[in-house]
Amino acid sequence: MSRSSESRSSSSSGAADDLDIALELAVDVLSEADSEDWGNKAGSLEWDCWETVEHLSDDLFAYAVQLGPRTPPRDGKVPFVWESRRPGGPENAIHADRTAGPAGLLRTLEASGALLVAMVRTTSPQTRAYHVFGVSDPEGFAAMGIVETLVHTHDLARGLGLSWTPPAAPCSRALTRLFPHAPGDADPWSTLLWATGRTELPGHPRLTTWSWDGTPRG
Repeated sequence: MSRSSESRSSSSSGAADDLDIALELAVDVLSEADSEDWGNKAGSLEWDCWETVEHLSDDLFAYAVQLGPRTPPRDGKVPFVWESRRPGGPENAIHADRTAGPAGLLRTLEASGALLVAMVRTTSPQTRAYHVFGVSDPEGFAAMGIVETLVHTHDLARGLGLSWTPPAAPCSRALTRLFPHAPGDADPWSTLLWATGRTELPGHPRLTTWSWDGTPRG
């Protein structure tokens, strides 16, 4: 393996580690929620907290399966059926069994996240696969999973009345990977919330539209 390949492989492994940590912290926090609060609206989203966890689980699952085929598609999603359970609800392939309660819901989140962690760790860093924001690599999909996990846990914490401030390091690395043009004069967590349209920063109004750049680096 060349030195550059070793570096990229190490980057993928580090991103997988960050995702694993983000998921563990998110599930730990969400486990503290009162069972009657899961029908609350999740922050500024139009979905309730239960639906938002299903959406997050679905994101992580979708990123994992994009990397799965021997020749991953570069022009569209792997064709699972994504559908909403109600008008205005998230279109998911993953839906949790409500009879399993919040503990079962969080288990679907852990399982979907574990799939993405495993795929990033075992897929060649040279692999490329489709995402709506552009073709990306395993490290990029891991960074996307980190952003989804951290930011949607923020949405959920607002709806569930929980406190949530993730560590700076995974926020910073996700920003570097996906939002290279984000301002660098604020703390990484506040900047990540700004980059995903959740808040404003001094001198930077709240974004009304946003996207990330998953382009492979190097």
